Amino acid sequence: MVVLTDEIIFPNTDLANPDGVLAIGGDLSINRLLDAYENGIFPWYNEGSEIIWWAPDPRFVLFTDELKISKSMKQVLRSKRFQVSFDTQFENVIHHCKTSNRSGQAGTWITEDMEKAYIDLHKEGFAHSVEVWENDALVAGLYGVSLGKIFFGESMFTKVSNASKVGFITLVTALREKGFKMIDSQDYTAHLESLGAFEIPRNQFEQILSTELKSKSKVGKWTEWLR
Repeated sequence: MVVLTDEIIFPNTDLANPDGVLAIGGDLSINRLLDAYENGIFPWYNEGSEIIWWAPDPRFVLFTDELKISKSMKQVLRSKRFQVSFDTQFENVIHHCKTSNRSGQAGTWITEDMEKAYIDLHKEGFAHSVEVWENDALVAGLYGVSLGKIFFGESMFTKVSNASKVGFITLVTALREKGFKMIDSQDYTAHLESLGAFEIPRNQFEQILSTELKSKSKVGKWTEWLR
């Protein structure tokens, strides 16, 4: 495991251990976070510990043209029960993700410093949120980072059954129309597997990354850009 210095540079991901841990230390500055994502690396650690940087192998991804929508979810979407917006409540979304109770998980990996860092990324136009509403109440949401034609999903929350799926499906559909090729979901979840996500080798993920990051990033709020 590599210990990072003040210099913003990451080791080759081949140096990650079998669990995917690549490095520790450093900071959560905007420049370091962007450099990490550009190299397929992300931070994930608990409050009170040093920052841990990950590059897992395999990688859990969803290709936008392979999104699976079940018959029951198509009915939910057609019902218009939920409304979806983009980048209107980023701070609320990340805070809900931070404070949501998750089965089998004690505490949260979204530390105070992580929350602030991604809010800063959002203010710079690189981090984005999806909000799902029911009767003017925020009932689900997700956030992540966008570079080139890839969206790096970070976390989601839901208070109502199917609401987070509506948000995710709406995001993927809208990004596909904008030419996005892949959603990075980092590690396996059954929730996203049901929507079409699957594991690919890290080297394949990095090859796709290098190609899709050649496209110009859509920096700034997505409120009007995605509809």
